[in-house]
Amino acid sequence: MLEARISDLEKQLGELARESAACKDLLSIPGVGLLTATAMVAATSGEVSHFKDARRFAAWFGLTPKEHSSGQTRRMGRISKRGDRYLRMLLTHGARSVLNAARRATRLQRPIDFLRRWAVQLHLRSNHNKAVRALANKLARICYAVLRDHEPYAAARLNHKLSQASFPMPA
Repeated sequence: MLEARISDLEKQLGELARESAACKDLLSIPGVGLLTATAMVAATSGEVSHFKDARRFAAWFGLTPKEHSSGQTRRMGRISKRGDRYLRMLLTHGARSVLNAARRATRLQRPIDFLRRWAVQLHLRSNHNKAVRALANKLARICYAVLRDHEPYAAARLNHKLSQASFPMPA
């Protein structure tokens, strides 16, 4: 009976996600699934214009490190864990899934995209949990950009690459 109830709720969430343009855009991000997309749209109403930048958006989830700085010395501490506990947990689990899949693909010598390559390189430099938290922070910032620009993740990356490229002008 519980399995049937869960199945019904997943169907309802799927219908809501199909109707929401913001959910469709968020679902294009690796590590963001149905629960994360619908919860984020419910929490933000699909608009992030009231956040100054992506760091403030990630801080809203409690994913940015506390800073203990003085003068020229900058010290970053643990994550603040303030903010939306449920969304932070969903982003963390999504980041863990992306990192594990990327490590598996690397071991099997399969090609991986830029985000997954970054996560694997970070994992090699630090421990597993720090890499997961950093990737969750990056996913939150990507979610901010997707919600701000109203376009899917892959399209946003392509547009950014095209705007950064310098093409020779015909004479």
